[in-house]
Amino acid sequence: MSKILVTGGAGFIGSNLIDLLLESGSKAEDIYIVDNLATETGKKENINSNILEENCFFKDIRDIFSQKSEIPEKLKDVRTVFHLAALARIQPSFKRPIETYDVNSLGTFLVCEYARKIGAKLIYSGSSSFYAGPHLNPYAFSKWSGEEVCKLYSKVYDLKTGVARFFNVYGPRQPIEGVYATVVGIFQRQWLNHEPLTVTGDGEQRRDFTHVNDICRGLLAISKGEHNGDIFNLGREENYSINELANFFADSEKTYIDARPGEARESLADISFTREKTGWTPSVNLGDYVNSWTDDHLKNRRNK
Repeated sequence: MSKILVTGGAGFIGSNLIDLLLESGSKAEDIYIVDNLATETGKKENINSNILEENCFFKDIRDIFSQKSEIPEKLKDVRTVFHLAALARIQPSFKRPIETYDVNSLGTFLVCEYARKIGAKLIYSGSSSFYAGPHLNPYAFSKWSGEEVCKLYSKVYDLKTGVARFFNVYGPRQPIEGVYATVVGIFQRQWLNHEPLTVTGDGEQRRDFTHVNDICRGLLAISKGEHNGDIFNLGREENYSINELANFFADSEKTYIDARPGEARESLADISFTREKTGWTPSVNLGDYVNSWTDDHLKNRRNK
């Protein structure tokens, strides 16, 4: 592949994507990162050690791509943009609705305008939260608005964009504490510490959990085509209740806490369009992942 920019490249998904790009033949000197390291998910230590320090721009997308700023010379030859930078997760968005919209929607405007100016294609990280209703919470609305920006730029400016809607991503480098932690990450931390697993509501809400390696393979598959705001679901086409997820963690107890506002009762991906257009299919099973992870960490748990 030619030169590539990953916004949010120090984050959970972005750093795993960079690992895959390198494994797939991209050269380290051709990969660039923009990440402001503003949340628990973005860490310098996540970045593959082969990535050049001078190719990392630790800045906010709203600053580096501002209309008042000159595009850095190194970023003018990029031909593929993976736009993953965002304020993620539903619950924090209730406390920061304006900033969530500013980063996820208006920030996407700036990244699309940058991609248009340099003639790059853009792959945008959408969210499966859309299916519960884009007006259910500020996060879902902001990510859906970002999708609409991509469609606008494809229609008006012929910018080649593809929208990848992620379904409940988990796996290596997922946040395990703080407001951005994933439920799988939270359960891992609690299991290691011999703590009860905290289940929200009745635990019967169902989620389509998708391993980060599958997500990154999906992003790479989407990037190989040229799209005009097309939507690509990246999920397993299989869902589990939170109770079922908790039961995968052997020798653990559950404790139930109040349900959280703004969250869907069920998510389940339809990946038929993605499969048809890209040939992508997921490969990692949630139960297999948890069983393998707990086996690998059993010694650490026993020593606590």
